[in-house]
Amino acid sequence: MSGLRLVLMRHAKSAWDSGAPTDHARPLNRRGQRDAPRVGQALAERGWWPELALVSDAERTEATWRAMAQGQAPTAVQHHRRLYLAGVAELREILGLAPDSARTVLALGHNPGWEEALTWLSGADEPMKTACAALLSTDAEGWAAAVEAPGRFTLEAVIRPKALG
Repeated sequence: MSGLRLVLMRHAKSAWDSGAPTDHARPLNRRGQRDAPRVGQALAERGWWPELALVSDAERTEATWRAMAQGQAPTAVQHHRRLYLAGVAELREILGLAPDSARTVLALGHNPGWEEALTWLSGADEPMKTACAALLSTDAEGWAAAVEAPGRFTLEAVIRPKALG
C-alpha cells in the first residue's frame, strides 16, 4: 500500500460539571461514552482502523480511546502529554516521528488545535465537534515528509457521531 492515512479525531463529549479537579482530569459524559465506540466501529467498518494511536494523556482523550478500542484489532498506542491542548507545531513534531510502517495513524486530541491542524494539513475548513474524525490521506511515503509542508493531505471524509444514527 502506498501513501499514508491519518485519522485526526477530537475527543468525545466531556463532563464539564464532573467535579474533576482540573481540565486535564475531566471525564467523558454519557453522550461521549456512547459516541466514542460508534466512531471506532465506523472507522473499522470503513477500513480506517489505525495501526498506531497517538493519544493526548488527558482523561477525556484516554477514555475516548478506551471506548473506541473495545472489540477492535489491537493497536500500538503512544500517550503524549504534549498533545494535551496541542497546536499544529506539536502535532507535526509528534506525527513526524511516527514509524513509517504504521500506514494508518490516529491522532486523538483537542480543539482549537485540531481544527487548526486540519486546515494546515489539508486546507479544509471543517468544524471538529466532539468525537468527529477527519479521514486524511497523502501520497507521502513517510510521516516526516508528510508533515514538512502545509496542504500535503487530502480530506477524504469526516465521521460525525450524529450522522451515525
